[in-house]
Amino acid sequence: MTIADHQPQGSFVVRRRLVARAEEVHSARLRVVPAWYTFHSNSSRQRRENPPCRKDCVNLIRVASVPAAHPYITATVDTTLLTLLPDPVPPGASQPAQWWPPRWLDPRYVRARITEIDVLHVHFGFESIEYDDLVAVTDVLAAHGVPLVVTVHDLANPHLDDQAGHLEKLGMLVHRAHVVVTLTDGAARQIRDRWGVSATVLPHPHLLPIDEVGPPRTQRTLPVVAVHAKSLRANIDPWPVIDALVANHPPGQHVSLRLDLDDNAPRSPRAGAQLPGRLAAYRDRGVDVRIHPPFTDDQLVSYLRDIDILVLPYRFGTHSGWVEICHDSGVIPVVPDCGQFHHQQPCHTFGFGVGRFDEASLLAAVDGATRQIDARPDDDLARRRARARQRDLVRRDTTELYRRLRETARTA
Repeated sequence: MTIADHQPQGSFVVRRRLVARAEEVHSARLRVVPAWYTFHSNSSRQRRENPPCRKDCVNLIRVASVPAAHPYITATVDTTLLTLLPDPVPPGASQPAQWWPPRWLDPRYVRARITEIDVLHVHFGFESIEYDDLVAVTDVLAAHGVPLVVTVHDLANPHLDDQAGHLEKLGMLVHRAHVVVTLTDGAARQIRDRWGVSATVLPHPHLLPIDEVGPPRTQRTLPVVAVHAKSLRANIDPWPVIDALVANHPPGQHVSLRLDLDDNAPRSPRAGAQLPGRLAAYRDRGVDVRIHPPFTDDQLVSYLRDIDILVLPYRFGTHSGWVEICHDSGVIPVVPDCGQFHHQQPCHTFGFGVGRFDEASLLAAVDGATRQIDARPDDDLARRRARARQRDLVRRDTTELYRRLRETARTA
C-alpha cells in the first residue's frame, strides 16, 4: 500500500512554487492511509516487526530507497539482512522527516555518494524531478555499475489530472531499470503491454501490526457504509457515490452512511463554492459528515473499527493502501473497476472511471458487501497467519532480488 498512501515537478533550487506544491502533495501521499499506506516507519509497533539491523550491517547490501521512511518499504525490507539507508534530508526541508524532493534522484547528490550504495530502488517521488535529471541519475548508476530497481505503484498518479509527464518519466525508469516490480498481476500485464517489460509481482504485505490483523468485529444493527474523500485529490469524486447511496439506501433504514474529509479538503480547488451546501444537505439526509485533520495511526485504527464497508470513490488509479488495511481489519472494500484494486484483495467492484459511473453496479456491490458482514469470523486467526506468511515471503524475495543484483554487478 499505498500507501498507501505527491506531485512536485521541477528542480528544488529554481522552482519555489512547484516545491511548495511538492510539499503539499507529498504530504498528501504520506497521509493516504493515513500515509498512502499507514503506520509510519518510526512507530514502535513497526520497529517490533522489523528490528534494527545487526552490528555487521556495514557488510550487508546497502539499499537507497526513494523513499525509505514509508510503510510499504519497511514492510518489504528485512533490516536484519539488508541496510536500508535513511532518507537524506533535502535542503530547505520544512516538515519533520521530509524526504521530498528526494535527494537520491538528484544526479549531483548520487554522483557524490555513489560508493555508499549497492542498489537504488525507486518507489515514489520522481514527479518532483525533471526528466533530464532522472536520465542523468540512471546514467550515473550505469557508469558505476549500481543497479536500479523500480516498483510501479501508480500507473496513473492519483494526484495528477494530466498523466503525460508521469507516464513519460515512468516509462524511462521502467526501461532503464534492472528489475521492475509491481503489486498485482493486472499491473504487470499493463506494464508489459505498454512498455514491453516484464515485472516481478510482489504483493503488498499487511499494514496493521500483525497481532492486530483479523480483529474481532462489532456487530451493529445498521452496518456503517463509509466514504473517505481525503483532501479531494485529483482522482477522488465522492459526490456521485454519496448521492446514489443516499437516494437508494436512506441512512437509518438499512445502513448508516458516513463521509469523512480531511480538514484541508474545503481549500481544494476541486471543492467548489457549493461544498458547504452539499455537506449540509447530506447532514439533513442523515449522513454522518465529519471534517477533521488526517488520521493518526491510532485514529485510523479507531475509524476502521467504527465502519463495516468502505467505498473508494476513485475515478482513476492503480493500487490503494485502503484495500490492504481494510483486508487487515475486516472492513469490506467496495472498489471501482478502473484500476487494479480488485486484484490486491477480494473486493466488491462497481463501474466507475473517468466520464462513467454505473450506479446499479455500485448498489449491487454495497448490497453484496452488506450480506457478507455476518460471515466475518469473530477473530480471524487464519487471515493473521496468512498475512504473516505473505510478509515473510515478500521480504525473502526482496532480499534475494537485491542479492542477485549485487552479485551480477560485482561480476560485470
